[in-house]
Amino acid sequence: MSFDGLFTRAITHELSSLLKGGRINKIHQPYKNEIILAVRANGVNHKLLLSAHPSYARVQITNEQYDNPNEPPMFCMLLRKHLEGFIIEDIKQAGLDRMIIFEVKGRNEIGDISYKQLIVEIMGRHSNIIIVDKNRNVILDSIKHISFAVNSHRAIMPGQEYIMPPQQEKLNPLEAGEEDVLRVVDFNAGKIDKQLVANFAGVSPVLAKEITFKAGLVNRTTLPKAFAAMMEEIKNHHYKPAVTYGSNKEAFYLLPFEHLQGETKSFETLSQLLDRFYFGKAERDRVKQQGNDLERLLANEKEKNEKKIKKLEGTLEDAKKAEQFQLYGELLTANIFMAQKGMQEISVVNYYDENGASINIPLDPRKTPSENAQKYFTKYQKAKNSVNIVKEQIQLAQEEVAYFESLLQQVEAASPKDIEEIREELIEGGYIRARQKKGNKNKQNLKPVLEKYHSTDGTEILVGKNNKQNDYLTNKVAARDEIWLHTKDIPGSHVVIRSKEPSEDVILEAAQIAAYFSKARNSSSVPVDFTRVRHVKKPAGAKPGFVIYEQQQTVYITPDEDVILKLKQ
Repeated sequence: MSFDGLFTRAITHELSSLLKGGRINKIHQPYKNEIILAVRANGVNHKLLLSAHPSYARVQITNEQYDNPNEPPMFCMLLRKHLEGFIIEDIKQAGLDRMIIFEVKGRNEIGDISYKQLIVEIMGRHSNIIIVDKNRNVILDSIKHISFAVNSHRAIMPGQEYIMPPQQEKLNPLEAGEEDVLRVVDFNAGKIDKQLVANFAGVSPVLAKEITFKAGLVNRTTLPKAFAAMMEEIKNHHYKPAVTYGSNKEAFYLLPFEHLQGETKSFETLSQLLDRFYFGKAERDRVKQQGNDLERLLANEKEKNEKKIKKLEGTLEDAKKAEQFQLYGELLTANIFMAQKGMQEISVVNYYDENGASINIPLDPRKTPSENAQKYFTKYQKAKNSVNIVKEQIQLAQEEVAYFESLLQQVEAASPKDIEEIREELIEGGYIRARQKKGNKNKQNLKPVLEKYHSTDGTEILVGKNNKQNDYLTNKVAARDEIWLHTKDIPGSHVVIRSKEPSEDVILEAAQIAAYFSKARNSSSVPVDFTRVRHVKKPAGAKPGFVIYEQQQTVYITPDEDVILKLKQ
């Protein structure tokens, strides 16, 4: 994990320089495992994200927008009671563990001075956020409750004494010298990087690999020097935050990773790095959990219609044999005297053939010659009548496949609120049953909330990320002469530039957004059509989000997540 003990030390240093002495003004809990503290420090408002997500646990200043629930969870309400209006006196790390402790001071309900600790433990799926009464060292509550049945060393429950996680007997790498490396590393045993992780606190596997890479030919001379040089940079807070995209792995750290041998993107602060690295990751994980049932339903419906198309195409092939059935019926009727019940086939002269060739007609031995002839006339009539119906059914099934493909793309790019709108659309379409809902009955009448972006010259760009939003954007919000964009023949979002005469750069930036929020997100040279809204029409009876358009022009775009993030900010 890149968020190791040394990275925790660095982010603690960054947060301390920004937030120490700041006042906690507001507290929100947008999701199950995440807390946002609005902190006013040194005349600046900051959003402090505390995450106990099982895969993306972290602490950072964030510029991302989070939607808060209508009713705050119990843990959020307790934090508001104990921490709102309190001052952050100190931010510190426990040793080199992945733990950050916020020391806060304020007045309780009766006006007495109160000291609390807000402790964030970053430990993978065991990550937690805990509020402790410092004077009594008693846990007031935690975002996750852990009983002694789960952890025999300590319980994380309200009313329990707070006990630190078990300490590991490892050396502090920032205080270690070259002789310490020589003392603990067995050069004959191999797996040098794993030995570094096992013996030095706060060192992650990916950092250990970087140290051995920098050592080159690892031996008793090169390894200690590479280790000492790396620790000297970190000890003195000489950071160059970067995300490195290797061929098989991406990683972030205080310094660029050369051993991954990939593209490197640098950032001014650790928090900016974390915002970029985790951009969309945690949200997509939440969407996957929240929309897992929808994704299965959509995939099943799509597969069901694809199978239906194959079956109908088989029926259409049979229908093409209609003239052959008619020929068999006529020839059998003309030669009825030659046929007898019990025959499996009969050979007769085909009088429609110029050369007078013979033709074999299959017969049902259980039927009389007359019944066999009637059977062929019936099959002819049925096949003839079914052609138009089958073609119509194939077209409807193809439209369903395209519809479910577009919904699958929308689920992939959705935020949690988008998932609920997709669910409502499927309920309205009769694909799933409505759930019993508690709370505000008027919620379903609220207008869809569109995602907003701004081009480099400040022009507003609106995006619909599901069909409800697409219909609302294109048919209700956009003006007739504004510019509308969509990926060409590829499921994706409707995008509108709020300008009648946007520059070429603005069109290309809007096309970036359209390509990014489409099925071709990971492709290159994605075709994006653009035209005026007046040329976009929704056919009568069409599926939600479906439109036809004309007088379009096309640009080709390779989606870049960095550009999307920049336009969103």
